[in-house]
This record gives sequence, structure tokens and C-alpha cells, in this order.
Amino acid sequence: MQTDHYDYYETLRLYGPSNGLPRGVAREVQLGILVLPSNIDLLVQNIALHHDPYLWGDDVHLFKPERFAKGIARSTNYNAAAFFPFGLGPRSCVGMSFATTETKIVLSMILQRYTFTLSPAYVHSPMPIVDLQPQHGIQVILEPLHNND
Repeated sequence: MQTDHYDYYETLRLYGPSNGLPRGVAREVQLGILVLPSNIDLLVQNIALHHDPYLWGDDVHLFKPERFAKGIARSTNYNAAAFFPFGLGPRSCVGMSFATTETKIVLSMILQRYTFTLSPAYVHSPMPIVDLQPQHGIQVILEPLHNND
């Protein structure tokens, strides 16, 4: 695994593209002492698993790309359901490859032309709505790399 993926995976763990989507429960399911009837929608919150101290340790809310230094399987203790930013199994996001490619292209186009720094007014406060969004927006200062931009 290349080192440039460590940041990518840790970013997806902390600030994934979605908090989960409703899944239909086709038949009655028992989860511990809880019985879920058939024909209901169940919202599986991957952000809850991605921020679970039992799975990720007491420093779960810190940005630590080195968590993934030995690969995804080892970082999750071989628990496939511990890290699934784009869903899991046959219901994984069909846009995963497109979103990843599009993000890399857009970022590379921006970074070829500008440097950016966070504004001193920026306050980090992500809010889970449908996906994770900055509560107060993201204030950045863009400066052109070349005078002819």
C-alpha cells in the first residue's frame, strides 16, 4: 500500500461521504434482545462505527493516517464492518470510483494553480446531516501560484 493512501483512508474514516442510507428489512431480524419487524427501514450509521473507540482506540477523534500503515484489514482488526465509507457488500455506492476519481482531478487542478490556507476565522465544527458538513462553512484563503492566473 502506498503512503499517500493513509491520509485518504483516515479522512474517509473521520469525514466520510455519507452517514448511511436506509436499508429495507425484508424479514424479522433479532439484534441481541431487540427484534426488528419486517418491512421497516433501518438506517445504518457508518459514522458511528468509524468513530467507535472500541474499534479505533481512545484517540478515535484524532486525525492519525498511520492507523492505515499496515493496510485496511489490519487497521480494523480484520473486521469488514469497521470501515466502509462507501457502503459494504452488494449495496456499496455505485459512485465510489467516480467520486474518488473526480475528487483527485478537481484537487489536482486547484493545486496546480493555487495555494490555500485556512482562514484565521475558521472554526472546525463538522455536523452530521445527510452527510458530514462544516457547520460554519470552510473559510480558506486562495493565492495564485502564478501571476498570470
